[in-house]
Amino acid sequence: MRIIKLDETSRKDILNNLLKRSPNNYDKFADSVNSILTNVKENGDKALFDYTKQFDKADMNADTIKVTQDEILEAYERLENPELVEIIRKSLKNIWEYHEKQKQYSWFDSKPDGSILGQKVTALSRVGVYVPGGKAAYPSSVLMNVVPAKVAGVEEIVMVTPPGKDGKVNPNTLVAAKEAGVDVIYKVGGAQAIAALAYGTESIKKVDKIVGPGNIYVALAKKAVFGYVSIDSVAGPSEILVIADETANPRYVAADLLSQAEHDELASAILITTSRKLAQEVSEYVDMFVAKLKRKEIIQKSLDNYGYILVAETMNEVIDAANDIASEHLEIITQNPFDVMTKIKNAGAIFLGENSSEPLGDYFAGPNHVLPTNGTAKFFSPLSVDDFIKKSSIISFSREALKPLSQDIQNFAKAEGLSAHANSIRVRFEESDENVQ
Repeated sequence: MRIIKLDETSRKDILNNLLKRSPNNYDKFADSVNSILTNVKENGDKALFDYTKQFDKADMNADTIKVTQDEILEAYERLENPELVEIIRKSLKNIWEYHEKQKQYSWFDSKPDGSILGQKVTALSRVGVYVPGGKAAYPSSVLMNVVPAKVAGVEEIVMVTPPGKDGKVNPNTLVAAKEAGVDVIYKVGGAQAIAALAYGTESIKKVDKIVGPGNIYVALAKKAVFGYVSIDSVAGPSEILVIADETANPRYVAADLLSQAEHDELASAILITTSRKLAQEVSEYVDMFVAKLKRKEIIQKSLDNYGYILVAETMNEVIDAANDIASEHLEIITQNPFDVMTKIKNAGAIFLGENSSEPLGDYFAGPNHVLPTNGTAKFFSPLSVDDFIKKSSIISFSREALKPLSQDIQNFAKAEGLSAHANSIRVRFEESDENVQ
C-alpha cells in the first residue's frame, strides 16, 4: 500500500481523486436512466416487466411481481445458515433500541395572553426501501433502512429488490425484511424500481420517500426523481479513514482498512498517522492479508485507485486532513481516542479505540450504517428516525394576543409591498374598509 507524506499538495490531490467517485460525475449514464424513468412513468407495469426480463432475465407479471407469504416462509427454509435468523434478531434489537432514543414528539407552548405555538410531528405515510439483489444482497442494510422507519411510525413500508432468473428473491433479504416488519415486497430492481416507487404503476403505489443503496443507475434515478418524492441521499462508494498513532496495532489497522476496500473497486481506504514505523508495518500487513482474502482482486484495485497511507508531522495535521476528507467511516486508534474525537467535525460514524472496528457498526452496535459519503459528512447525517417524519408548525392566537402585534405585522408587510398581507391583519381591528390600499 502506497505511503505518502502528508502536505498541502498531497492532501489536495487526494481530495480531488476521491471526488471522482461521486455519482455526480457519472452523467454518461443519465440519458439511459432518464429513458427508463420516462418509460415507467408513461407505461407503468408493462415497462417494469419488460425491463425485468431484459436486465434480470426473469418473467414477471401482475400476479407474480409481489412476494407472497409462502415465498417468505420458504426463504427461511432456503437459508444456507439457519443461525442467521437468530443473529438478525439480536442485531435488530440493538438497532431498534438505538433508534428509539431518536424519537421526536409534538410539543405545544401556551402563554397567558392566549397564544399557542407548537410543532406537530407526523410520520410519513408510505416509504419505499430499495435493496440490491443477487450477489450484492445485504440483509444488514434491510434492517438499517427499515428499523428507523418503523420506530418513526411509518404506516406502510414497501421494499423493492431484483429477482434472480428463477423469479425468486435472495432468502437472506426476505428473512431480514420479514423480521424487520416490511409490509409488502416487490420483485423489481434498478432504475425501473425507483421509477415505480416515485410515480406509481398499476401494481406499485407511489411512495412519499425512497431510501436504500444501489448501483449507479439506482443512485442517478433517485437523484432524478427527487421532488416527486423525497430521498435519503445519492450515495457514493464506501470509504474508511483510520487515524492512528504509534500505539496502534498495525495488524488491526490493516484489517480494518481492507474491510471497506473489499466492497468494490471504487471504495476508499486511508490511514493517516504520525508514525512512519506504523505506516510501514500496516503496509506490510495489508499486502499479507490481500494475498489471502477471497475478494483480493477487488481489494487490490480499490487500494491501487483510492488507497493511501499518509504520514503527518503532528496530530493536528492528521485531524485537519480527516476533517477535509469527511469520511463515511472514521476510526480513531490513538492513545486517547476520546480527546481526538472532540476535534473531529466531519465524519459519518466515528469508531473509538482498537476494539471498535467498522464492521461492528455495519452489523451489530445499533447506530445506522447508512452514512454520508464523498465528503458529504460536512453537511449530511446518518440515516435516522428524523428521515421518516415531517414537522408542521402550530400557531394559535387569541384576539388579545394578536392586537399588540397587529401594527408591526402590517408595517412589515407593507415594507415588502404585500398590501393584502397587511389587510388580512387590518380587517380584524378596523370596521371601515375605506383605507384599503
